[in-house]
Amino acid sequence: MSVPSVVLLFAGQGSQAVGMGKSLAERFPATANLLEEADAALEFSLREVMFEGPEEELTRTSRCQPALYVHGLMCLAALREQLGGDLRIEAAAGLSLGEFTAHAAAGSFGFSEGLQLVAKRGQFMEEACESTDGSMAAMIGGTEEQVRGLAEASGVDVANLNAPGQIVVSGSREGISKAIAGAKEAGIRMAKEIKVAGAYHSSLMKTAQDQLAEVLRETSIEGPKFPVMSNLTAEPAGDAGEIRRTLEAQVTGSVRWSDSVVRLLEEGKTHFLELGPGKVITGLMGRIRKGTFCLPTGEVEQLEAAVSALRGK
Repeated sequence: MSVPSVVLLFAGQGSQAVGMGKSLAERFPATANLLEEADAALEFSLREVMFEGPEEELTRTSRCQPALYVHGLMCLAALREQLGGDLRIEAAAGLSLGEFTAHAAAGSFGFSEGLQLVAKRGQFMEEACESTDGSMAAMIGGTEEQVRGLAEASGVDVANLNAPGQIVVSGSREGISKAIAGAKEAGIRMAKEIKVAGAYHSSLMKTAQDQLAEVLRETSIEGPKFPVMSNLTAEPAGDAGEIRRTLEAQVTGSVRWSDSVVRLLEEGKTHFLELGPGKVITGLMGRIRKGTFCLPTGEVEQLEAAVSALRGK
């Protein structure tokens, strides 16, 4: 029985967990090699932060983003070791930071170039968080139109369109408080502040976006080997110029995750794998289109179960 082609979905910030990737590194030599390469390139031990934490250190934007990037590519290396030539990738997407991992997987840039990009992105965004007073809130049970209207009235931005009825807004702490207070009147069932360091994917990240743009200009980028969906447009970003533009703009732009996944489903894609710790993306898939084949691969047991399912065993 032939193994179906797959779409790779890479995790974003918020999925991290202390111990992430440890079982992969112990089982698959290729994944341990990626960690060694990352440790040699960074100014801190990523292995130590991923495996031992503490949670406060791993949650720091400047630590979390490289950790998720490396972990996603560790999952891919382990899948390649398990499936060999049977692993056929037809597309990829990544939630926010995960879009960078998706491009590394597709060969738009190399592992080390991508690592430097996300390390600097994380640093720039952490600095932007520290210099502004921002927050984020999840809006549950509202339409996009309702949430956009509330965001505009509250002076905040729409950060993530994750799934039907699950939209995140981002901006000043004052604006987020106003949005939460006005949610029920706007027709939104529930509004809840998210515990984050700052206002990601909002205008408060503009300094980080400008700094990242300079780094992207200096980074060698090629066309990807398979389509990579852009968070910004919910369409594939094909050439170097478009990849640079969309990766830069998504720092302050909306993450159109639901639209991106729907586009892939409408193209006839049927088998999806989540590459990252936990099951956040798998959970969102259940809300976007219930019953879709989407399995996590973040640790050895999950990965082996996914491989068996793909092989029809």
